[in-house]
Amino acid sequence: MTLRVAIMTDAVGWHTRRLQAALRRRGAAGRCVDLADCRFDSGAAAHGLVIPGFGMSLPDAVIVRGIAGGSFEQVTRRLGLLHALRELGVPVYNDARAIERSVDKSMTSQLLHVAGLPTPPSWALESAALAQRLLVREAAAGHGLVLKPLFGSQGKGLQRVGLVDDGSFSPLPPLIPDYGAVACLQRYVAPQTRPGFDWRVLVIGGHAVAAMRRVSDHWVHNVAQGARAIRAELTPELASLATRAAAALELDYAGVDVIPGPEGPLILEVNGVAAWQGLQRVSDIDIAQALVDDLLERRLAQRAVQPRLA
Repeated sequence: MTLRVAIMTDAVGWHTRRLQAALRRRGAAGRCVDLADCRFDSGAAAHGLVIPGFGMSLPDAVIVRGIAGGSFEQVTRRLGLLHALRELGVPVYNDARAIERSVDKSMTSQLLHVAGLPTPPSWALESAALAQRLLVREAAAGHGLVLKPLFGSQGKGLQRVGLVDDGSFSPLPPLIPDYGAVACLQRYVAPQTRPGFDWRVLVIGGHAVAAMRRVSDHWVHNVAQGARAIRAELTPELASLATRAAAALELDYAGVDVIPGPEGPLILEVNGVAAWQGLQRVSDIDIAQALVDDLLERRLAQRAVQPRLA
């Protein structure tokens, strides 16, 4: 029987087409499904779920390519569907637990810290007064900070606060509405070269498989914000840092952002729903195929032997 894989996404495009082609090459079928269109329905089947395009049955596996934003209730329900699929024995790549760890920047920083990985000091707090005092304390020690949306991506919403390059002090902006009343702060790491850069390292199935430098005259190095993607050597040090970061968050695949620091590379963030279009342009491997191969050869092999509910 042909394996049927649900590609969970709110935006069909380049990434989903690449995944579908990679699945076809392995004799499997990939169907794009928006989690917003899935539902819990205890009257529909014994498993209590309805996944459009799969009738009364469940997919053989799920690849999470994107989860649309929404209200707290909507996002909770969508993640709940992924949790339910995992509990029913369907391999979910990455599963909801791993996505929750990576999408919450405060949890990511805490897990990296506990794992003993080099990462800039970070804070997440709801008191604007305490956050402002933190800015002053860090400035007195000669450090600036970066304010981030707790759930942000692609470099959106990043803002330097506290001590900035010209020696002036930039106070904390209002945390509502753009930052959800949470001050998620990370110590600013100044560029070690001109122009500055960071590395994006892709980890698949516990192995670092590709890397690029994201070069920009601006301090934000996301390709979505105009940085240039340049092929980078995947050194043993970069590979080790990235694979350890992915393991700390228990991710099947991850885009790990690493920046040169004055005493060595530092892990900035870990992305559990990583885009790879820029990385593909400077890499020899077929990234979508590598993802699909890992799903089929490793995750499906690990699937529990007990039958799923029909």
